[in-house]
Formats: sequence, structure tokens, C-alpha cells
Amino acid sequence: MTDIMSPGTDRVLRVVQGEFGVSADPMASFVTVLGSCVAVCLRDPVVGVGGMNHFLLPGEAAGADSALRYGAHLMELLINDLMKAGADRRRLEAKAFGGGRINRTLSDIGAKNAAFARQYLENEGLRLVASDLGGDEGRRLQYWPTTGRALVSRFSAELSELNERPPRRSASPCQIDLFTATR
Repeated sequence: MTDIMSPGTDRVLRVVQGEFGVSADPMASFVTVLGSCVAVCLRDPVVGVGGMNHFLLPGEAAGADSALRYGAHLMELLINDLMKAGADRRRLEAKAFGGGRINRTLSDIGAKNAAFARQYLENEGLRLVASDLGGDEGRRLQYWPTTGRALVSRFSAELSELNERPPRRSASPCQIDLFTATR
């Protein structure tokens, strides 16, 4: 996770593939860009602490060296750090984003990531209060961990373009603002 703002101002913390972050700072937000990856945001609304992860692949890793790319490992790390920060697991509310199929020529790993996120949350008894999963667009996500507010901007992009230049915007840009209310 990278802090991309100077101290004393609103803090925007970047979460990239294989990372997670937790904060109780009301000035902090997490930001990430998602294609087929999924980000799960969890928070305890009573304590005012929350966090975000960003996983590349569903399930569990075969070896410890690649564990951070997998959803199961990053979910456990996120939940454990939230509880260390005072969160009560029974109060955690979840939001999930990403899982797009941004390249039709490859297998639909986005759908597998999205299905994993939903199933993991259900199996662990964590309430999913909002989601924006699937489709064929990428997403830029900003999440405020103390309030649970999430702002999602969608963009069209081919996987190869993400590595070469900034993603192009859709002809009709779509911005979704997900607040703390249950959807």
C-alpha cells in the first residue's frame, strides 16, 4: 500500500494487486484500479475502522511465495488486521468490486474472482451490503474506511492497453457512488 498524499491533508492510500490496507483515520481513503481482479472492502461501523484488499486470483495458493495474489489469503489478512484494530467480526459489513471480463480472448477469471468473493463472504457470515461485480469494464475504486463510502468509476479497456497507456473512458462514462446504506 502506498500513501500518495502528504501528511496533514486528505490521505489517499493506493492498494495494488496482492496488497491490503486497514485504517481508522477519518482523513484516509483507499484507491485501486480493477480489471478482472476483485477488491473487498470491510468495515466495522461501530468502531469506525475499515480496510480494502485487492486480489488477483480466487481461492488459495499452492505455495507461500504466491499467497498474496489469492483471495483466501488476502481476506484472512484483512479480517485479522481489522480485528487487531478493534473491529468485531460480527459487525463487519462488506462491499465487493471488480471481476470484469476486460479481455474476451482470455478465460473469464473475473467471474471466478467475483464468485469466490461472494462465496467467501457467505461462508464466513460476513454481510455483503453493496457490490459492483462482473461486466466487461474496468473500475477505479475509492473507499473511505471509516464511513464505508465507495466511489466507483468504470472504464472500457483491453488488458494489453492497461499495461501500455492509461485506460480510455467509455463513450458514456458511468460513475457509481455507493454510500453506507444497504443496497
